[in-house]
Amino acid sequence: MRDTRESRLLLVLLIAIAFALITVDIRGGEDSPVDGARRAAASVFGPIENGVSSAVDPVGNAVSAIRDSGERHDRLARLERENAALKARLGSDDRSRSRLKQLDKMLKVAGEGRYGIKGAEVIAIGAAQGFSWTITIDVGANDGIKRDMTVLNGDGLVGRVTTVGPDTATVLLASDPDFTVGTRMEGSDELGFASGQGDRPLRVELLNGKAEVKKGDRLVTFGSQADRPFVPGVPVGVVSRVDPSGGDLTRTLYVTPYVSFTRLDIVGVVVQAPEKDPRDTVLPKKPQPAPRPTVTVTVTPGAQDPEAPADGPSQPADGQSPQEQ
Repeated sequence: MRDTRESRLLLVLLIAIAFALITVDIRGGEDSPVDGARRAAASVFGPIENGVSSAVDPVGNAVSAIRDSGERHDRLARLERENAALKARLGSDDRSRSRLKQLDKMLKVAGEGRYGIKGAEVIAIGAAQGFSWTITIDVGANDGIKRDMTVLNGDGLVGRVTTVGPDTATVLLASDPDFTVGTRMEGSDELGFASGQGDRPLRVELLNGKAEVKKGDRLVTFGSQADRPFVPGVPVGVVSRVDPSGGDLTRTLYVTPYVSFTRLDIVGVVVQAPEKDPRDTVLPKKPQPAPRPTVTVTVTPGAQDPEAPADGPSQPADGQSPQEQ
């Protein structure tokens, strides 16, 4: 429409009519004379409004999603951090429980053998000392540690101290080929010398070539003069194989050590030897064999086998009656 004087007059007239209708509608309230027209307009234009709203809603949702994405990302990041912290705490708790168990077991061994020990943690393994089977522990001269002291844990003999620094010490493990310790067999008291063989069982040479030895027999340390480098009575291992004597002056055994040398964490250095040899008292209790169930069958007098023939005259083996014999 062109901007003319007539068009302007028409626009003013339409605006005046609109205001008049609004005034009448407001004053009429629920009985407004334009209520019917409003309902008719709602029925006509309502579907159009819904269609426009449906078309616009995804855009609005996208805008809202963009606005909320930063908040959601922060919340997910916070949950991830909380989960990571929880996992770390659980892992730490598991390790703490494992260490407490190791420490408790070691203190029990020390109590049974009357050993005075200094607890330590393994902080390094052999690489720092070459290719030998060694570990580094976090105690040293400042803690009263000296060369040639016995090292044990809750399972038995670990090794001996070879080098001492102010705050650390190096321990030669019993599995090292250069390691040798005097041993004594449980019960028979047969003496020998055990040597390390790396990841294989210890090799033990008994001084008595005719000693009676069998698989499952157990050995402890014999002890050294002045208890250095070894105190007596520390569990060493269990006999896993016995070589035939063959008339030799000595007899060779192979012993599975009690200690797992690839899983060392908490150990103890014996700083005070026992007043007397504990002998075999430190050895773990032998496992008791599981009882085997037994079945007892009781025969009742007068009981008859259901498959046996009924009572009556017995028939001879040849099938003849008694009168025919």
